[in-house]
Amino acid sequence: MHTYKKILSYLGFGVLMIGGYILKDYYTHRLYQEDIATKVLRFHVVANSDGREDQLLKLKVRDAVGSYMAPKMKEACDRKHCEKIVTESIPDIIDTAEEVIRTEGYDYSVTAKLEQTDFPVKTYGSYTFPEGEYEALNVVIGEGEGHNWWCVMYPNMCFSGSVYEVVDDEAKESLERVLTPEEYESLMEDKNYEVRFKYLSFLD
Repeated sequence: MHTYKKILSYLGFGVLMIGGYILKDYYTHRLYQEDIATKVLRFHVVANSDGREDQLLKLKVRDAVGSYMAPKMKEACDRKHCEKIVTESIPDIIDTAEEVIRTEGYDYSVTAKLEQTDFPVKTYGSYTFPEGEYEALNVVIGEGEGHNWWCVMYPNMCFSGSVYEVVDDEAKESLERVLTPEEYESLMEDKNYEVRFKYLSFLD
């Protein structure tokens, strides 16, 4: 009986240690997310539906808006300036998206605005951004019920190269400049904590 109690005691201690580690890891990454969210601006394009044609249309809208915004993003010296550029460009962003949609034979409406948006865990290139609320330029096509595409607009990781979702050295350096070393490293860490977060969803 004494041995049995001792084993239970060790098991209980082990569970507490593991639980404490997971909680610490969870809150550390939550704090990183909140800090990172104040320093980046995301770009989000939402398709009308998950139909093949609507998903292809989403990418064409992305490309057109990206081509329009690329030279403007080169002028952004900080996030506040980027927000100003985006805000001033929204009427043209909508016109650009609608022109693509009409050319492709659809009559979907388009909305575009800067707003706080809840994102799940998302990976872009070699970086994984934790779930949470981020400010984003949201471009929504039609009913906006399809899967979305996203990137980081500031610092400019969307439009620095010709291939989306391939983060070049210039974009990496830009991200490294706006984040602390700890925040930057947290985006590239082993992503096992994502699995652990699922078991801690009751904390939200």
